[in-house]
Amino acid sequence: MLLALDDARSTAVLAGRGTDAEIFGVIDLSSKTETRIGAISLGRAIQFVANASVLGYDVRGAVVLYGEPGTPSLRVWDCEHLWAQYGGALVQPAHAHINLPG
Repeated sequence: MLLALDDARSTAVLAGRGTDAEIFGVIDLSSKTETRIGAISLGRAIQFVANASVLGYDVRGAVVLYGEPGTPSLRVWDCEHLWAQYGGALVQPAHAHINLPG
């Protein structure tokens, strides 16, 4: 079961989708090694983690770090929920107009 993010946090993540992010805890299944993914936008990081299993990565232990120190990190279930809710809007430029639910 996916854990729902509160609306305020979802809105903040969507607004900050262009923020720099890093992904830790990704295992490349072909080489069985941990792969650190940095210098990626938050939206692309969420997209990657949500779809990584079909790309040959194990992200069960993945953590997406972004924003100022103290900003809550995102786990795989957060990324799956955000990608299911917002999809391609997460990878659109921050100045694009997005209709939020509600």
